Amino acid sequence: MLTITGDRRTECDHFPRRDFLKIGALGLGGLMLPDLLRLEAKEGKSSSQKALINVCLLGGPPHQDMWDLKPDAPSEIRGEFRPIGTNVPGLQICELFPRLAKRADRFALIRGVVGSVNDHSYRTMMTGYSQESLKSAGGHPAIGSVISKLSQSAQDRALPYVSLMGPVTSGYLGPTHEPYIGPFIPGFMDGRASLQVGTVNADRLRGRVDLLEKLDTIRRDIDQTGQIEALDKFSQRAVEVVVSGHVGEALDLEKENPKSLQRYVGGMSSTSGPNYTIDNKRLLMARRLVEAGVRCVAMSWGGWDTHGDNFNYLRSELPALDIGLSALLDDLRERGLDKDVSVVFWGEFGRTPKINKDAGRDHWPQVSAALLAGGGIRPGQVVGESDRLAAEAKVPVHLHQIHATLYRAMGIDAATTQFTDHNGRPQYLLDNPEPVRELVS
Repeated sequence: MLTITGDRRTECDHFPRRDFLKIGALGLGGLMLPDLLRLEAKEGKSSSQKALINVCLLGGPPHQDMWDLKPDAPSEIRGEFRPIGTNVPGLQICELFPRLAKRADRFALIRGVVGSVNDHSYRTMMTGYSQESLKSAGGHPAIGSVISKLSQSAQDRALPYVSLMGPVTSGYLGPTHEPYIGPFIPGFMDGRASLQVGTVNADRLRGRVDLLEKLDTIRRDIDQTGQIEALDKFSQRAVEVVVSGHVGEALDLEKENPKSLQRYVGGMSSTSGPNYTIDNKRLLMARRLVEAGVRCVAMSWGGWDTHGDNFNYLRSELPALDIGLSALLDDLRERGLDKDVSVVFWGEFGRTPKINKDAGRDHWPQVSAALLAGGGIRPGQVVGESDRLAAEAKVPVHLHQIHATLYRAMGIDAATTQFTDHNGRPQYLLDNPEPVRELVS
């Protein structure tokens, strides 16, 4: 059993952190990870490859300048960009997405998305609810926390949930199902920040959050003491999954083929700026994580609060997103992951139809749009519809339906799955658990 000793500390949830971390503590239902591996091997179970990459376009992306252009609207509505055709007949997207236009048969667009609130928060994209909803009971859990809770295959899911965007709420499911935090801070995003070699210090590990930062060090220390060799093959695999390099190497972009890395960052114009390069590296990191066995990766991309100078801002941002998202779609397909890995790009709300006096667009929770790919959904189509000004939903699709679709792709039935909140009351995942029927088989 791998044990990391250290002092007790109390977190904001008022529960004291245990003064040691055990590999077994990462198991489910009181079983330790080696126990689960033994049971799985005995029953001949194979591991699931289903995974989700949840990309938050924080700030509120302008849907009518990206996925839902209205070329026939008045000039103060339609903006400066023009739609271009794609390889799907009748489907048009922004002219600044030429690469995605050639790959439209690999994703689906959802227009007329409703259910948002006027709140700069990741919560609607992660939970389907505002931060005020169910607050007294701990709040709704993020989809990654639900996936963590329901993950039954320990063989490849010792780290079921990783965030590349900082803390994400686990709601009433509690801190056990918070994500592991990967490197997400600009300036530390060279792919190596979480892998600095040094002495293991449990005070700095801070539970599971900093465990990722010491993967290589923990591995080295274990090897030097010979503890690995003393473990049986199942315990050895348990340690290997957690600390031997699967996740650590996934976070180290120097392990990536340079040609593959270049796919994500090559062609970036000088006007794109370093932050978009960082964001595209984060997309690559997400692919590496799900390939290493992580079931859900949460991340953000760009900044979209364009109250002013909307179009000049997008002229640098959209081409960079075009490169990164196209690279991810190609990468997943070439590696045979596209059928199992779901990808979603969405924001907390849309943007006003009318351009304001500062050449910007303001918050508009009435309607927005989203892009989904992979995971077995039916691509190459548009679902839902906004009106002629992209102001209201003509054919609405609720946020909960998108969440239900993502849950379904992960093998989770949102209509029947139920947990107990902090107040002892049963809670379903969503008020509207019906998936988007056009997208599912």
